Amino acid sequence: MKRSRLSDICAFGIVALLVAVAADAQSGGWGRFSLLMQSARSQQDSGLATNFSEVAASLTLHSPSRGEGGFEYAIDMRSAAYPGTERDNIFSVYDAYVGYQNAGGGLGVRVGQMWLNDLGGLGSLGGMQVEYRQQQPWAAGRLRFGLFAGLEPNYFKAGYVDGIKKAGAYVAFDGNRGWKNVLGLVTVRQQNLTERQVVTMLNFIPAGTKFFLYQAAEYDLQGPGGQGQGGLTYFFANVRYAPADVVEFQGTYHHGRSIDARTITNDVITGRPVDPRLLDGLLLDSAGARITVSVSRWVRVWGGVYSDRTNLEDQPATRINAGFSTTNILGSGFDFTASDFRTERTGNKYDSWYVSLGKSLGRSVYLSADYTSSLSIVRLTDAGGITVESRPSTKRYSLSSVINLSRVMSVLITAERLDELTASQTRALLGLTFRF
Repeated sequence: MKRSRLSDICAFGIVALLVAVAADAQSGGWGRFSLLMQSARSQQDSGLATNFSEVAASLTLHSPSRGEGGFEYAIDMRSAAYPGTERDNIFSVYDAYVGYQNAGGGLGVRVGQMWLNDLGGLGSLGGMQVEYRQQQPWAAGRLRFGLFAGLEPNYFKAGYVDGIKKAGAYVAFDGNRGWKNVLGLVTVRQQNLTERQVVTMLNFIPAGTKFFLYQAAEYDLQGPGGQGQGGLTYFFANVRYAPADVVEFQGTYHHGRSIDARTITNDVITGRPVDPRLLDGLLLDSAGARITVSVSRWVRVWGGVYSDRTNLEDQPATRINAGFSTTNILGSGFDFTASDFRTERTGNKYDSWYVSLGKSLGRSVYLSADYTSSLSIVRLTDAGGITVESRPSTKRYSLSSVINLSRVMSVLITAERLDELTASQTRALLGLTFRF
């Protein structure tokens, strides 16, 4: 007989919290435990009504920073249950490893499940990482070299993807003021066939206090499963320049291809024909710029223009953003923000508005009222995937409060309503966060 989903999630939360507190007391580490509960009711104009509930918990626990080396560990996991539905529980593990680092650099080892952030979206791994850190760093920074190998973790349940292995290497330079350059090579194998072989790049380059560049990219050395061509699969760049304290310029470019390499490779292994149309696809291509001006100590205004394309055959859509925010209006303690995204496609135009009014009540409570229109809603499918629903006619009204009960505990309470052309939804959310 299956245990209750609600009891599973509560048991996970209680046990995780007790373990975290005990470990923290002995090691001086740090962490965070959160519990989130929400309930929603949707009502169609036809009279059909549906209910939805979710209980989610998360735990993050890290060993203390040890610049002198020594034992290290990390736990970072999420779990969610859906009482009253047949939807399966979700259980995601990002970090669950132990390791050891030599004092002052040198050789370090981690074993377990981990997310290698230097490799971006390809950094999930269940296995071993070996890293060598330069023991005598230069004045400008320190070099790191790493090797890793293991299995591909599942994203929505504990365990690993059958028949998938991952291995690779990277070289990184960590400089002053957050400067970072990383070049990696990741190979993903499905049975005896190379699913992907990818060069990853990550760069964060600050220049003084006025300029920085962040860039991440993935370049496939071959097509998925050896089919088709490789090429640039993902690229993101964000540039900021602040020539004065009152003005800042920002430019962004984002390009991504939508290719299901796992399914294509599985088709090759099983002898099924591969549709050539699946070997290339555009997920997103977006470029734009924004300027932000601080009119005074309390008022900021911004405006930007972007060009977006989500299909190779489509003409780019123009997106214009403008808004302003002000804090402590006339000494009243109220904060106000308003912005508008106007999207213009061939034959279609619509606006997405966001308005927020908030106020602090002492040092412990912050209240806010929000209005949003033209939402894009992210939903989990029954199969564990994700869909994005664009609903230009949707309007969202919400009231929320953040209450800091102490230095280590806070509570989030939110009530909201969504109105669409033929339906409406009410939702209540309660969250508890405990930091240690």
